[in-house]
Amino acid sequence: MDNASKDLADEYRRLGGRRVAVIDDNLGSSRDWDGDPPEAAKFWKEKIAPLSDRDRRDVESFLPSLNDESDEPGRE
Repeated sequence: MDNASKDLADEYRRLGGRRVAVIDDNLGSSRDWDGDPPEAAKFWKEKIAPLSDRDRRDVESFLPSLNDESDEPGRE
């Protein structure tokens, strides 16, 4: 099954994108604290930023989550 939102998120990450998803009270967004490489920033600006709020949130849901504890030390 094709999923356009997942494909966009995967391509953004493949280009080195560093945004993370932030889910707070069931509202999603993304944060870019570290800055993106130029290719990833351009891809976000041209392909993801123009999407409707709902479609952009769908893409963001496929990004690594700030709330994901799997990267914490001692977690497997």
